[in-house]
Amino acid sequence: MKVLTDGFVYNPRMKSWKKLDRQFPVMAGTALPTGINHILLFGGVPQLIPGSADHPGFDNTVRLYHTITNTLVEREISPYILPVTTSIAKKDNAFYITSGEVKPGIRTPEIVQGEIIPFEKKLGFLNIAVIGIYFALLAWIGYYFSKRQKNTEDYFKGGGRLPWWAVGLSIFGTSLSAITFMSIPAKAYASDWSYMLVNVGILMVVPVILYLFIPFYRKLNVTTAYEYLELRFNSLIRVICSLAFILFQVGRMGIVMYLPAIALNVITGFNIFLCIGLMGVLSLIYTMIGGIEAVVWTDALQVVILLGGAILVVIVAVFNIPEGFSGIVREAAVDNKFSLGSFDFNLKQSTLWTVLIATFFTNLTTYGTDQTMVQRYMTTGTEKQARKSVLTNAVLTIPATLLFFFVGTVLYVYYKHNPQELSITVSDGDAILPWYIYSELPQGVVGLLISGILAAAMSTLSSSMNSAATAYVTDIHSKINHHKVDLKVAKIATMLLGAAGILFAYLMATWDINSLWDEFNKILGIILGSLGGLFLLGMITRRANATGALCGIIGSIMVQLTMIHFQTVHLLLYTTTGFVSCFVIGYLVSCLFPGDRKNIDHLTIYKVLSK
Repeated sequence: MKVLTDGFVYNPRMKSWKKLDRQFPVMAGTALPTGINHILLFGGVPQLIPGSADHPGFDNTVRLYHTITNTLVEREISPYILPVTTSIAKKDNAFYITSGEVKPGIRTPEIVQGEIIPFEKKLGFLNIAVIGIYFALLAWIGYYFSKRQKNTEDYFKGGGRLPWWAVGLSIFGTSLSAITFMSIPAKAYASDWSYMLVNVGILMVVPVILYLFIPFYRKLNVTTAYEYLELRFNSLIRVICSLAFILFQVGRMGIVMYLPAIALNVITGFNIFLCIGLMGVLSLIYTMIGGIEAVVWTDALQVVILLGGAILVVIVAVFNIPEGFSGIVREAAVDNKFSLGSFDFNLKQSTLWTVLIATFFTNLTTYGTDQTMVQRYMTTGTEKQARKSVLTNAVLTIPATLLFFFVGTVLYVYYKHNPQELSITVSDGDAILPWYIYSELPQGVVGLLISGILAAAMSTLSSSMNSAATAYVTDIHSKINHHKVDLKVAKIATMLLGAAGILFAYLMATWDINSLWDEFNKILGIILGSLGGLFLLGMITRRANATGALCGIIGSIMVQLTMIHFQTVHLLLYTTTGFVSCFVIGYLVSCLFPGDRKNIDHLTIYKVLSK
């Protein structure tokens, strides 16, 4: 008898098989998927006796195969006879193996019942104390800056007195949310560095932001980016786009609260609704009372914790890996973990060209038209300082992106050497970094890094709350109530929109969502893609008018829904298709119906910058 020991993996997206570079002793064992990346193998290894033609049966060893690190470990010896070539059922943490063969031609009437015991570890007083101190510090920052809020100019623009370096850290903290802190290491851990250019793509648009958008907004002296749309087109376009932005920010708040909450829930056992409540309510408090100044300064603090936590994870892991840093680099290179993706021009796959195209349009839209960014350009004293803040963000983005991807690679090598430390119950792919933090690091440090995860979410939350409130008060409330908007209205708007974001996160916790990354990119493409195309349409063309702008928005949404339904392009390109379709449709319709064109020479980029 020849025992086969090779293994293969099937890629349903590429519709291809790949041979695994390891041997499998299991020939006929029953298997059970568990967690996000594990397969439990029950027995199935033939117990051959040299020189004997008899087959005494199969062993009772329970093995654990991990699909990411390609490791196979013997978990334990089952006290029950493990039948093979049979079916298996799983309910919660219990599994049931039905009757089957234990030897060729010999069956057992038994049903084997087992249980997967979840990892349990108490958070401890020290960790709770560290998290409590961090929360208290954020609340104090909000209280401190609340005393400086005299009017809406202070509340929304910080009186133009914020230092450029703090604003730069705030821009950086807003763009690098909990999605970055957990999803990027998880992506690098599970695959390679093919998504790295998504973040470093800011370098491609920095010159455009520095020399076109910032001078443009500063010279127009707008509070929101959407004020320009009324000057360029009409008030309806301004209100529609402002509402779209507000809805996007409410959705974004829900996602950035839900993602870390579900990760902390599966790792620490924290109630998911409690996690959402802690992040949401505290962010709402200091944002509502402290305004943009509190948001910027808390963002700066949270960036320090964010980067410090990632560096600490790398340092601790390196000391627990054979040959340290050089061993990590060598093993990761052998396993192709530093790959930047395929060079094929295939817009349906996340190839290098797909990522480059997507990151250009996404960053141009985000840094050029997103109110969370535009608002920060107006908080510094001068245009030169605003430029410095964007450069600060760009300079930080490169090393930070390398750091976060390297964290994922370090975790891959660490768990390749220590596969027995991986959880078989964690069902969230983005939870690998929180799992390492919670299971491997000492008391106090765990509390600090959990605070880092919360910080990553809250830096984005506070920005979304303040910017959404700014858009509502300036673009919508001012149309309803023509009196001057006071500080009380601004704070009430922040409270209501922040509460809407929290409620949306609670709603998401009851949904069955397979991939938040996919959902986020769909929303990004439908809403922000069309806004980016609309702004560029108004800024660089004279022919564009309100009719074309409105048709561009509607047409872009229809194009996006079609793209999503038929999966015409990779999800990273949804913003690109939204941007391009809005611009093209808007321009063509404006040429066909030129009747309502404004005298807009002073509202186009080339005219403003020539003054």
